[in-house]
Amino acid sequence: MWKSDLHHGVRAAAAVCWLPMLIRLLVLFLMLAVPHVRAAESLATAPVEYRDVDEVFTVDGSVEAVRQATVAAQISGRVVEVKFDAGDRVNKGEVIVRIDEREVGDAAASAQAQLAQAQATLTNAKATYERTRQLFDQKFVSQAALDNAFADYRAAQAQLEAAAANASRAATVKGFATVTAPYSGVVAARHVELGETVTPGKPLMTGFDPRDLRVVTDIPQFRVAALRRDLPAHVEFTQLKQKVGASSVTLLPTADGRTHTTRVRVGLPHYIEGTYPGMYARVHFSVGRTRRLVVPATAIVRRTEVTGAYAVAGDGSVQFRQVRLGTAADDLVEVLAGLKAGERVALDPAKAVMVLRGVQPQ
Repeated sequence: MWKSDLHHGVRAAAAVCWLPMLIRLLVLFLMLAVPHVRAAESLATAPVEYRDVDEVFTVDGSVEAVRQATVAAQISGRVVEVKFDAGDRVNKGEVIVRIDEREVGDAAASAQAQLAQAQATLTNAKATYERTRQLFDQKFVSQAALDNAFADYRAAQAQLEAAAANASRAATVKGFATVTAPYSGVVAARHVELGETVTPGKPLMTGFDPRDLRVVTDIPQFRVAALRRDLPAHVEFTQLKQKVGASSVTLLPTADGRTHTTRVRVGLPHYIEGTYPGMYARVHFSVGRTRRLVVPATAIVRRTEVTGAYAVAGDGSVQFRQVRLGTAADDLVEVLAGLKAGERVALDPAKAVMVLRGVQPQ
């Protein structure tokens, strides 16, 4: 009996000793939990919900210049001056290449001499014809003599016209020695070196107008019918992290028999700084409306190969969820797996990480 009372007394004393410690632990837990909930309440969140969004068909494309040309030599000769190189800006009418014009200059001078000779011959033939006609009127020469004088006069006229045409052509050819830019733009490539001998048709320089660009892409033929409904499209430049609406969509009336694709030209609404021919771009064609489970794109965080979002529960707890995403449209991203409708996600992943670590966000 005495031993049983002693045992109960020891247990009661131990319970009394542990009670203050349990109270202190409970208070400490409440002190830590309340700031955590308050910190979570300060997070801006958005619901995971179903919305009617554009059904987007995305394809890869590339930028090309609407105005791009390769200037070629039109005469033979040695290149004596190259004034621009690849990457240089050129204004319309500026000289880009000069070719030795001595040979064509001699030809032009010879043509001018022939023109002067033809003019002198015509003057002499005209005077002869006038004198012969006066003598014919006075019955001193025959009709045959008059006809011969008139024929010589007409032949001299024809020779003068031919010499004038030859002189004009020679002057035009001489002008080909100075090659100018057909429009303002940027030199894309230089195909000739100083001192090189060129022949007609030899490429000299390639240039393009950077202010007039478009995006071209190839789409499967089964998508052609959907694109004919004049639905909107957007062009995304991943390198520039920029997305713009297309000003026009032109479907070419031909198809590639090997790939069974159709070429589409997508116009840009304005010049976008940093774009150039050959640059990679993605084209998003809107082919209708559909209902999808979406979240704001700002809520998505990417860690190397892991994509996820921070889900905020009703009690303020924050949890990182790995998600699988679908298409993106209107600043929203489709969620295929990892989140459910009705849940809420943090719009600022950086602040969500601070809450998850127990740090009060600023």
